[in-house]
Amino acid sequence: MIGFILRGILTLSSLFFTFWFFYTGFWGWGITMIFVSTIFVLSYFRNENIILALNDIRTGNTEKAIKKLNRIKNPNFLIRTQRAYYYYLRGLSGAQTLTMAETEKYFRKALSTGLRTDQDQAVAKMNVAAMCMGSGRKREAKVLLAEAKKQDKNGILAEQIKMLNQRMAQTGSKNQMRMAQMMKGKKPKMR
Repeated sequence: MIGFILRGILTLSSLFFTFWFFYTGFWGWGITMIFVSTIFVLSYFRNENIILALNDIRTGNTEKAIKKLNRIKNPNFLIRTQRAYYYYLRGLSGAQTLTMAETEKYFRKALSTGLRTDQDQAVAKMNVAAMCMGSGRKREAKVLLAEAKKQDKNGILAEQIKMLNQRMAQTGSKNQMRMAQMMKGKKPKMR
């Protein structure tokens, strides 16, 4: 919240000084302040922590990405698309550390808030489908995988979607999964 207020004060003051320099005839300083003002204005629309976290996830440093995402104390102050990518990156980075339910919650929030590109929506839906499959919700997983396949126009996720469909065909019904969990991997005794 404090960073948001400071950013607003700096933006307004830099805009004021830009107009003031042009008004008083200091054209060189006015042009310089235009560049400074654009940096502050663009910082409203692009959060630097999200950009750095995305770069860390691409390079494979999920610990650094989590630290950078933890710097954002209140994501409600982000604009809608930035908030969607905040939840999306939380889901991607938390896949190894968080529970399946928490990760699924972040991906669903990202989808409901509104991810911009179809590719990101396809990745989020594919991850939610994998979590649905893991918890025994096959119908929902099939629907989500079909939607992810439609949104994957470049075919980047085709192999992963095919693998998830094969795994879904191998898994049994909810009842079979429940019985396997109750037996804890032991073979049933014959009477």
